[in-house]
Amino acid sequence: MTVRSDDLSTVDELTFRRLMGRHAAGVVVVTVAGEPPAGFTATSFTSVSLRPPLVSFCLDRRASSWPAVASARTVAVHVLSDRQERVARTFATSGIDRFAAHGDWYHGPDGVPLLGGVVAHLVCRVVRRVPAGDHSIVLATPVTGAHGDDGAAPLLYQAGTYREIA
Repeated sequence: MTVRSDDLSTVDELTFRRLMGRHAAGVVVVTVAGEPPAGFTATSFTSVSLRPPLVSFCLDRRASSWPAVASARTVAVHVLSDRQERVARTFATSGIDRFAAHGDWYHGPDGVPLLGGVVAHLVCRVVRRVPAGDHSIVLATPVTGAHGDDGAAPLLYQAGTYREIA
């Protein structure tokens, strides 16, 4: 028997969360210039294209950082090291001044906040925002970037827990 895809219903939200929780993902912090600046922790960052260079990340349009991202021309994406769980937790916490709580940052191109001590950062020009369910996919092209120690390991997130590469 063949089951057609249009005969399939979608999984419920809890099942979807459990299934996606099995996937290990790198942890980044995305920052945006502004008064005050905005930033958030994400695990949805990925490379999209080599020619032209494109990256993407997703953000819930109900998130406190969304208004800043929705109007930003420039964003910075910071790849966190396995020693930066505290940074990830800070930028995932609602209702606080994330930049004051973190402290180690400076203004980069177009005033975008750049975090210190990261594995790598990419400063990107936003080229498109695509609504997708309750999130938007943000496509951006890197215009500059830098990386630290080549031996630094990235921070991972899997099954609701921050993890290191074993």
